[in-house]
Amino acid sequence: MGMAHTYEAVRTSAPELREWIVKLRRGDIEGLNVTVPHKHTARELADESDSVSLATDAANVLVRKGDRVIAFNTDVPALVAELRDGRDERGGTAIVLGSGGAARAAVFALEQLGASRIIVRARRNGDEPLSPCGTERDARWIVQATSAGMTGADPGEAVARAVRFELAPNALVLDVIYEPRETPFLAAARHAGLRTKNGLGMLARQGALAFELWLGVAPPLDVMRASLET
Repeated sequence: MGMAHTYEAVRTSAPELREWIVKLRRGDIEGLNVTVPHKHTARELADESDSVSLATDAANVLVRKGDRVIAFNTDVPALVAELRDGRDERGGTAIVLGSGGAARAAVFALEQLGASRIIVRARRNGDEPLSPCGTERDARWIVQATSAGMTGADPGEAVARAVRFELAPNALVLDVIYEPRETPFLAAARHAGLRTKNGLGMLARQGALAFELWLGVAPPLDVMRASLET
């Protein structure tokens, strides 16, 4: 877009996150995206939080306004857009797998979409796997919001076996993971004949919203999405 900015990825420890926020407040940088595992801490360290980051207790975007840092959560509106299933009526059951920031964003998004029942399933400890329990019956949405199946993270086969997709033949299944493009979870859902989406659309949408918050200009979402897909 002809702007004199760069966008750089930085692997950051929890203590270093505070230093980056100081740089943002000082005006050395224009904005920050924040990803796992720092979304909760980023919201706590900000001077203010928007209503969505406050409700989800997680921030993925930090914006400088004067000498103050404002926390935003653009995951939620991005998920709302991705989870719209083409049906106008409200209501329906949703299943969310996970308990972290992405799962909280998914719950908040599904509430905005009018889900009448949201079932959250998560491991009680790191060693206890999820197992199918029949709560998927006639679900309208199924969201996989853990890191299982992501490149470099835990294998995704266990979480794929945790859902009985055949009980919800009309569900829209979304996995927040975008690398790889098809996780074992999505492969299992596709094999059962369900509609599926990976996390690329959510990634592009939340990034476009962050871009606008930082720079005051809406970027071309279609160009961003096409770039991700190459």
